[in-house]
Amino acid sequence: MAKQNNALQISALDDVAARLGLDVGVPLANARAICPDIEVFDADEPADARTLNDIADWCDRFTPLVALDPPHGLFLDISGCAHLFGGEAVMLKTICDALIRQGFIVNAAIAGTPVCARTLTRYRSGCIVRDGEEAAAVQALPVFTLGADDAITRGLRRAGLKTIGDVASRERHEITARFGASFTALLEQALGQGDAPISPRKPLPDYMVEKRFPEPVATDGVIAAALSGLAQTLIAVMERHGKGARLLDASFFRTDGAVRTIAVETGQPVTRVEVIERLFRERLDALADPLDPGFGFDLIRLSASRTDGVVEMQRDLDATIHDNDELSALIDRIAARIGGRRVVVHLPQETHIPERAMLAVSAQHHLASAALAAWPARVEAEPPLRPLRLFERPEPIEVLADFPHGPPAGFRWRRMFHRIALVEGPERIAMEWWNRPVPQQALEWDDDFARVHPPQGEIAVETIDERKLTRDYFRAEDNEGARYWLYREGIHRREVRTFRWFLHGLFA
Repeated sequence: MAKQNNALQISALDDVAARLGLDVGVPLANARAICPDIEVFDADEPADARTLNDIADWCDRFTPLVALDPPHGLFLDISGCAHLFGGEAVMLKTICDALIRQGFIVNAAIAGTPVCARTLTRYRSGCIVRDGEEAAAVQALPVFTLGADDAITRGLRRAGLKTIGDVASRERHEITARFGASFTALLEQALGQGDAPISPRKPLPDYMVEKRFPEPVATDGVIAAALSGLAQTLIAVMERHGKGARLLDASFFRTDGAVRTIAVETGQPVTRVEVIERLFRERLDALADPLDPGFGFDLIRLSASRTDGVVEMQRDLDATIHDNDELSALIDRIAARIGGRRVVVHLPQETHIPERAMLAVSAQHHLASAALAAWPARVEAEPPLRPLRLFERPEPIEVLADFPHGPPAGFRWRRMFHRIALVEGPERIAMEWWNRPVPQQALEWDDDFARVHPPQGEIAVETIDERKLTRDYFRAEDNEGARYWLYREGIHRREVRTFRWFLHGLFA
């Protein structure tokens, strides 16, 4: 049951309800009048969508080109795949029988266009239409099987066009003038006179190899051996094209329909089998939810979703190349175990704002840039100007005394009071005012004077981000010898100037 057009209607029903004369779209009040004892459940569209996605994952074992046809359908592009399953008829029966065993009601058909196949499934199941025979296959079907809007279907029936053949017998310009160009395109696709490509839910990988098992496998040794064999085949195929894998996906298809995909990413193109084996071993060992074979896997697929060209380098004389290779391999192994987002390198930025002076990026993708990065040089025999530990966010502190032009005599931080013994500063750092977003209507252009002037009325300063105001930094040392990096931030509020104090970092 779902609410449509401000009324509760039947959105799905079982065979018993269908035999009682009920149908999808019947108002709930009419359904209760026909069968007072009808049992009603609220429709759960998100759960239906998740189930459809799970079925699509299961269908990936037959073809990687699977598209959603919501709310209840799927499109499978089986071009070049049917012979792997004994032909189109055997493949169709295999898919339908497997889904029926899982508790689903399935209607399926094979045709040259997706719309023709979908039209056939709405009237009868199991049809296989050869190329060029689409029009003959659908001409006797009722017009509702096209899946057009209810208003168009009712209009066709009122005009005496009850079958697709009746509609196809009319001139196309007549159909377009009465029902629109989109319906005409739908009709031509159902007749096989036009086609529209499907949109696969997953992009097709650059390279893909798979292994099917006559009997399900569940032991770790067999699974590891299968992955190793697939890796050898994949490397051999990519080597012929001068490619190396950057993103690898291993998909494990269980006999009960569940699919588990494990992905590993590398910083450099991989061209060796042992590297792939080691990365997947690290990834599988680190899974919080271990790989559960259940009753076994009947298919294991290894695909390279992203590849790069392999550039040969002189490795005998240049020792730095070996060092970079070892470092990249180490980063890949750590990333496979704890995740690529947690392994980062820092790059310098063109800014004087402390918290923006470096940018944390993925080490797998920016290792070469980090090696060539130019950081500011430190003057020997001089104390460091920046703290060793910089907080991600400055922490507010309570000051003992707030002098207009100097540091406080002490401050309270994390419930502890620190009295300042030595201090150096201030070092003024102004925020990047040129990056500040200008409030809307803050400035106007006057053509007569060709200048910018503020509009009438006062512009509220509170709309400006307070973090972009000027800061005065101090290097302070307390009585116990601990050194801190403090700053004072000025705030302007209607001719009143106040200050706030923050602790931004700690020196060694």
